[in-house]
Amino acid sequence: MFSRRCIWVNGPVIVGAGPSGLAVGAGLKNQGVPFIILERADCIASLWQKRTYDRLKLHLPKQYCQLPYFPFPDDFPEYPTKHQFIKYLESYAKHFDINPNFNETVQSAKYDETFGLWRVKTISTGGPIPVEVEYICRWLAVATGENAEKVVPEFEGLEDFGGHVTHACDYKSGKSYFGERVLVVGCGNSGMEVSLDLCNHNANPSMVVRSSVHVLPREVFGSSTFEFAVSLMKWLPLWLVDKILIILAYLILGNIEKYGLKRPCLGPLELKNTAGKTPVLDIGALQKIKSGKIKIVPGIKKFSRGKVELVNGQTLDIDSVILATGYRSNVPSWLKENELFSNDGVPKNPFPNGWKSKGGLYAVGFTRRGLSGASLDAISVALDIAKTWKDETKQKKKSVAARHR
Repeated sequence: MFSRRCIWVNGPVIVGAGPSGLAVGAGLKNQGVPFIILERADCIASLWQKRTYDRLKLHLPKQYCQLPYFPFPDDFPEYPTKHQFIKYLESYAKHFDINPNFNETVQSAKYDETFGLWRVKTISTGGPIPVEVEYICRWLAVATGENAEKVVPEFEGLEDFGGHVTHACDYKSGKSYFGERVLVVGCGNSGMEVSLDLCNHNANPSMVVRSSVHVLPREVFGSSTFEFAVSLMKWLPLWLVDKILIILAYLILGNIEKYGLKRPCLGPLELKNTAGKTPVLDIGALQKIKSGKIKIVPGIKKFSRGKVELVNGQTLDIDSVILATGYRSNVPSWLKENELFSNDGVPKNPFPNGWKSKGGLYAVGFTRRGLSGASLDAISVALDIAKTWKDETKQKKKSVAARHR
């Protein structure tokens, strides 16, 4: 049984209480604009709180990961831990008095052309019985991000494998894999870190590298590689910065191709901008690969009982599989529009022009530029909504005053 409610929102509805949604909320608070944040989980930043491994740290220095109007505490390290980042986000929400509606899953959001309003339908499961709620608003900010749903590829025979299979979003620590032969599918930052963590807990990981990958040192010349690249970009074209990064990576890390890690044709920054593929920032996994403690294997052909057959004909005996196969947007499953978002659930226009569409629709956190890109979008969105909201509020006050006279 469902009860039903309809709520008028005198301001925007923000979908998602991760860093992107919180950043928009903070900007709106600064402008005095009311809003509602809808969050399907029971906490802020559920991806960070519930779907990350224990050893995770921010890959970039903290100054590139802080949200608008509220810096990290001075005593935080340059690369905050997962728990420190969650603590920062909770302080952020408290500082700006942001109180999302938790346990509220958006079923659909549709623009009503006749009235110029958004109708956002949700199911709220926070009470004793589920409640269907319809929010009606002028503005809708989509802040569910690029990583809302895990990607689980289909592999022949996986259902017959018989061992433990999990996605990286459910992996916490290598402690429970002690002594096991573990196949890690994927060689991005998550795949590399999970493999490293497994090694540190005396498991025996083999990492599937199906395609090419850029591996860069996390730091060069005593500062972060990202910070170094940002500095170079102020003076040099992107292609030249990419060339410098590849040369430095070769000098510092050596020839990684002989270990089965082939570099892409496009440079690391160009590949990030065009395909959204983030380069791996090495924090120790490469040394384990060179020593043979992390084995590199090619793509998967099929699974069978306790085994995996690879595309090169080799067969491995394995005990467990961890799918470090990434995430995707879930926007197409609930947002009923085709102007701003593509079928993949990301804005059609590339950064920095993908944050706004017609009809009061906005996107935050889809820039492929991490937390710094989300922050830039959030500032733009909050200011844009605030300007229109204030103009319309003034018009209403004038209209009411005129009727009163």
